[in-house]
Amino acid sequence: MIPRSALYLALAGLIPFVVCAAVGLSGNQVILRGAEDVIMLRYGIIILAFMSGVLWGFACNAAGRMAAVAYGLSVLPALWAFFTTVGPTPQALAALIPGYYGLLALDFYFWRVGLAPPWWMRLRLPLTAVVMVTLGIGIYM
Repeated sequence: MIPRSALYLALAGLIPFVVCAAVGLSGNQVILRGAEDVIMLRYGIIILAFMSGVLWGFACNAAGRMAAVAYGLSVLPALWAFFTTVGPTPQALAALIPGYYGLLALDFYFWRVGLAPPWWMRLRLPLTAVVMVTLGIGIYM
């Protein structure tokens, strides 16, 4: 079972993605002053880097060669965000999508090798789905 505090905080973390996408779809440029795509991009970069930190925390539970691999893998989402989100906002938002797919693959790996909690993928799958949909909307705002 997903701990309630983790679930509630994770759902709250979706709010900026959902609000930006909803405002973009509504066409109401007044609410976020037409910056919903930039806000979504910045937030998406922050969350991808944050999730690198979460994976680093999981890597702390590993030992030996597995620890070296886990630490190396854990920095990939942050590096992806840093190196691929340059240029015009729509292209930078589009670059986040494979980053979040990669993050999901890393989530699965850390879960599969027992470094993430048993409930981890039940939390991460729906969150990632929402993020992907909102990023897709953000590309076309």
